[in-house]
Amino acid sequence: MPLTTIPLPYGLRDIKLRGFTDAGATTPSASATDLPYARTLSFSEAEDFEELRGDDGVVTTRGKGPAIDWELESGGISLAAYAIIAGGVVTASGTTPNQKNTFRKLSTDVRPFFKMEGQVISDSGGDFHGLIYRARATGDLGGEFGDGQFFLTGTDGRGLGSFESATLNALYDLVQNESVTAATA
Repeated sequence: MPLTTIPLPYGLRDIKLRGFTDAGATTPSASATDLPYARTLSFSEAEDFEELRGDDGVVTTRGKGPAIDWELESGGISLAAYAIIAGGVVTASGTTPNQKNTFRKLSTDVRPFFKMEGQVISDSGGDFHGLIYRARATGDLGGEFGDGQFFLTGTDGRGLGSFESATLNALYDLVQNESVTAATA
């Protein structure tokens, strides 16, 4: 089926996160981490503007550069994915049947930048991807344990231009594929 000009994306299929191996967010890690129970990924382009006022009116405006605001919600989350978003370290200990994974965040840990890719399927048989190149959680990062409820996690943040040499200054991509293509972040 040929690529349609107006896709009808439907149903969140996948979200992948990929951390960076350096503090400058120039080298992505070799592997992506899956959010298998992702519920939503929403985003909007944002830009702060300044006004030049004179003669009792606005003469012009100037943008300070675009960014992308995003929100993410997932049903449950692996500790590896949580560490990509929050910073901190995951350690494994013990042997079966007493294995244990522990996520620990220190008061000196900062939230890192990471790449994020969401995928939805399309009624045309293909799919649609949204890729944020340098995301950071800037809002609350929380979850809730409740009686008779699944554990849900959610956060929001801001995406900035890429520092990677292959995608320098790229803020985000929206990609429409004729055939379903796996998300790789």
